[in-house]
Amino acid sequence: MKLTPAKSWYEATAARAAPLPALAGTVTADVCVVGGGIAGCSAALHLAERGYRVVLLEAERIGYGASGRSGGQLIPGYACMPATLAAQLGKADARRLWDFTVEGIDLIRDRVERHGIDCDLAWGHLHVAIKPRQREELRAWQRELADEYDYRSPQLLERAAVEERVASKRYLAGLLDHSAGHCHPLKFALGLGAAAHAAGVQVFEGSRVTQLVQGATVTLRTESGEVRAPQAVLCANIGHGDFSRALARKTLGIASYVVATEPLGAARAEALIRDNLAVADINWIIDYYRRSTDHRLLFGGRVSYSGIDPLGTERATRQRMLGVFPQLADVRIEYAWGGIIDIAMNRAPHFGRLAPNLYFLQGFAGHGMVLAGIAGRIVAEAVAGQAERFDLYARIRHRDFPGGLALRRPALVLAMLWYRLRDLMP
Repeated sequence: MKLTPAKSWYEATAARAAPLPALAGTVTADVCVVGGGIAGCSAALHLAERGYRVVLLEAERIGYGASGRSGGQLIPGYACMPATLAAQLGKADARRLWDFTVEGIDLIRDRVERHGIDCDLAWGHLHVAIKPRQREELRAWQRELADEYDYRSPQLLERAAVEERVASKRYLAGLLDHSAGHCHPLKFALGLGAAAHAAGVQVFEGSRVTQLVQGATVTLRTESGEVRAPQAVLCANIGHGDFSRALARKTLGIASYVVATEPLGAARAEALIRDNLAVADINWIIDYYRRSTDHRLLFGGRVSYSGIDPLGTERATRQRMLGVFPQLADVRIEYAWGGIIDIAMNRAPHFGRLAPNLYFLQGFAGHGMVLAGIAGRIVAEAVAGQAERFDLYARIRHRDFPGGLALRRPALVLAMLWYRLRDLMP
């Protein structure tokens, strides 16, 4: 599924530097990283800080893919249920995986402060319930986080307390977490890329990898050059399918969409969402939204499992927005864009090795803002010979999507009908 140019508020408000040069000729390095999103920039930066000579190859521009298009929400955990991880790994190791994502939030805070990344970072996130059963799910989730994971930050809010913070009659309850938050994702990705470059990483933009040759030395070729390195890390998410059919069968790209309203003015924007919270419901097909620094509403809420957009991004996402905030009926949409989320069958992250010296990260499933950054740290540890944390992820078992490469998307569309129906159930 190819990304198309987006009329993105993020691109309109992030000051990109001039493009970096494309790879030309033969370059050698200790490690080659493929993919200039948060995962790739984080891995490259951590490796450079350890003293490695690192080359980073990005097919387009830094932050061009999902890392620069997302809802920007910073939350711990994974897209899969905790029970999915506990069933495979045991409760103790599932707890360790949870703790890694909490560390991921701390890592974001540290990187922003250490490198002076101006990315509109703000703290406070609210998960909201639409139905009575979802209220009970939030209550159970709060107990599980406290009892099983010793994570006691979330506070359960009833309807009135939610309405004090979100000007909508849609929600019955909420789980407020002041340790989670949100930021401008593209500014953050660009800041990580700049930090990696400043640390000595050779960054090449416009350098799509066309061939990967495994061996004691990994060779990665582009149209105009090649990188040779004893170790390589693939951080291109759905782009891994270009290198390995085995990886392509394990994830699928789904399109997700975000719109930005015209500026509402400070008073009207603050009346919509108090305390500058980020908000997300807990449906399977979720609505997620937050305010921008120039007093717009940024609202995401549509996905396309089929890979096509027949209804129109702007119109369909605006209708979802009005379902939450009907008082915005007079408001224009100024920006509408999409990005691609890579998901595995069980919605758990898919990290591992194609060879002892060839690592991959994929399957962030919409949790990449936090998970990708800490994954970059953990894969850098593995490259340096400290693989215990990385190998914990590699133990998670993943099945191929049914139907093969040709029929798996239609099969997924049919399967998702059940989850869409479940969102409509009381």
